[in-house]
Amino acid sequence: MEQNPLSNDKKRLVVGMSGASGAVLTIKLLQLMKTCPGWETHLVISKGAQLTIAQETSYTLSQVEAMADVIYDINDYGGRIASGTYQTEGMVIIPCSMKTVAGIACGYSDNLLLRAADVTLKERRKLVLIPRESPLSTIHLRNMLTLAETGAYIMPPVVPYYSNVASLDDMNLQIIGKVLDKFHIPVNKFHRWGDV
Repeated sequence: MEQNPLSNDKKRLVVGMSGASGAVLTIKLLQLMKTCPGWETHLVISKGAQLTIAQETSYTLSQVEAMADVIYDINDYGGRIASGTYQTEGMVIIPCSMKTVAGIACGYSDNLLLRAADVTLKERRKLVLIPRESPLSTIHLRNMLTLAETGAYIMPPVVPYYSNVASLDDMNLQIIGKVLDKFHIPVNKFHRWGDV
């Protein structure tokens, strides 16, 4: 059952968090989205992501969920984001595990996160995936190619060396800035090429 339902004219960004390493990226994205008037976040977290939150951060699951405007249970197949008639600007899955990549690529929507991604593709909305894996197998690459061919953005969290980042937090901000740029969401202190 979704929590904190909203009904206003804000633009909606669906945020999926799956079980790859990089939980801090989701947290940073949600924090930055809180500073964006006119937008609301709709968050769905996989069971694997719940483990990475506990293993990689000092945040609790409820603290991460509190950063979103609307939260959904991964097993809530009737959640609003499961329908193409529920209007959103698109979806970002950050981080995105190879299991999630495979599920989306095969149309295997056995939970709300995968169904929301499937809906995003079928409605021709922006789907941005932040895959976290290295090295990549041929299977991983084929699945990502399949998704890229359907219009999804595949954006590994590559370190932006040209922005002269001074800390891990600065690096995360540059990665998130690049992700949100796909939705035309401005991020303060995000450096573009030539800005530094």
